[in-house]
Amino acid sequence: MDKIWLKAYPPGVPAEIDVTQFGSVTDLLEHSFRTYADARAFVCLGRELTYAQLDAQSRHLAAWFQAQGLVRGARIAVMLPNVLQYPVAMAAILRAGYVVVNVNPLYTPRELEHQLNDSGAEAIVVLDAFVNTLEAVQARTAVRHVVVTSVGEMMGAPLTLAAPADAGAAASSTRVTLNDALAQGAVAGFTPAQTRADEVAVLQYTGGTTGVSKGATLLHRNLIANILQSEAWRAPAYQDRADIGAYITVVALPLYHIFGLTVCGLLSMRCGGMAILIPNPRDIPGMVQALQGYAINSFPGVNTMYNALLNEPTFATLDFSKLVQCTGGGMAVQQAVAQRWQALTGVPIIEGYGLSETSPCVTTNSPLATAFSGTVGLPLPSTEVSIRDDAGDEVPLGQPGEICIRGPQVMAGYWNRPAETAAVMTSDGFFKSGDIGLMTETGFVRIVDRKKDMILVSGFNVYPNEIEDVVAAHPGVFEVVAVGVPDEQAGEVVKLYVVKRDPALTEADIFAFCKEQLTGYKRPKQIEFRDALPKTNVGKILRRTLRDEARAEAQHR
Repeated sequence: MDKIWLKAYPPGVPAEIDVTQFGSVTDLLEHSFRTYADARAFVCLGRELTYAQLDAQSRHLAAWFQAQGLVRGARIAVMLPNVLQYPVAMAAILRAGYVVVNVNPLYTPRELEHQLNDSGAEAIVVLDAFVNTLEAVQARTAVRHVVVTSVGEMMGAPLTLAAPADAGAAASSTRVTLNDALAQGAVAGFTPAQTRADEVAVLQYTGGTTGVSKGATLLHRNLIANILQSEAWRAPAYQDRADIGAYITVVALPLYHIFGLTVCGLLSMRCGGMAILIPNPRDIPGMVQALQGYAINSFPGVNTMYNALLNEPTFATLDFSKLVQCTGGGMAVQQAVAQRWQALTGVPIIEGYGLSETSPCVTTNSPLATAFSGTVGLPLPSTEVSIRDDAGDEVPLGQPGEICIRGPQVMAGYWNRPAETAAVMTSDGFFKSGDIGLMTETGFVRIVDRKKDMILVSGFNVYPNEIEDVVAAHPGVFEVVAVGVPDEQAGEVVKLYVVKRDPALTEADIFAFCKEQLTGYKRPKQIEFRDALPKTNVGKILRRTLRDEARAEAQHR
């Protein structure tokens, strides 16, 4: 494969990274604990956690897990929002030789039961606010060791465990507060696990937006590779910025999601940075208040988050003087949002691309870029991207096809699903993403859309991302999503779901705007206004949910 993208690499970024630099994620973390012991690692709700404190607390919790008799490789679920307890729990699980199973705290009992049983989790660290969800299903799972914590527990507030609602499930299980587990672990003593690079580090469950949620099996070497790839890529933007001082990043993306875990959490720890944890990113005024007083220099996010911040008046009062990098991912960044963001902060959104199955980063734009490009950038070091047709053959440059990825960050497979793993891997070792994209003559990748989201109008392919990007530029539109709905004449037509910025906005306004911007078959034929759009835990709009709703309505007409 001719790696044409290497010619466009920023100065100083290597073509390959050394994945053997660390033997495991544990080794990488412990290097940071030693190197940056006195520095602040995480900040949340006014409380700070240094690297030395994170080292000690995670060591004690690791010892507690070991004292429960859990064997090496046991899966431990973490059901926490962005609070200080998350990095403690994650580091503890990895240091003890176990596997992190990231769980969305907002899961319903049905969703939680599926993930606990699919992963075979035997223990869980859970916020007290979500214990009721666990209790509803624990008896039907293998979970027997429960560590409960509260937002205030690491800030000195006592936590008293309530009696379990399901006494039968609790009879054969251990249930303690985090502080009690830390105290008991300090007495028990910790035995380092000596973890290997090819052992499983994290089971990262896919969002389930395109089917049943599956566990992407991420090995230690997968995560190490992506951390080092991301570190090498960002380096040119920081080399001439001695004024920055400590690396400060915003962690509004949930750490239980792979984007937040790697790009926000693990990369920050690798760099000895300070991560500002935002427990509730939907509280936009609260997020802005939490960032006051910090000269942030890294702000990873998704389009909906950037858009919401731009519509919060107090956001403009933050200190952007040392802001260096804003990394957009998870969903398409709309040009209208990117332009407004750069006008306000002075820094462009550098869009990238990745998936749970790739740890997640695959491509990203140059950290030295001065404007939003509309592409998702170049393949990272040690990464190959191939655009292929349905027969598995590479398509010409500039032509759309399925994005296929090969590199050290690609997962080992789906947990206990060999058939589904085989279905997404090519014979030459590329992971088939399910996303449609193209590669330019200079090696930049442009996302067209997901295969399953494409709308077929009278035989023409219509990509929702294009429609949404156009409609989002209307000044009266706050958020928009496009889906395909059945139509007797055209097969499918475009339907829009719109959240208004301007209350006076009408369907006629949008139809007229689209007539100027889109050719006939791409124009929406139906518009529905909503107060809000359904989103994933990361803030990604659930297009599939709306598409299913629209099609169900069409069938009943």
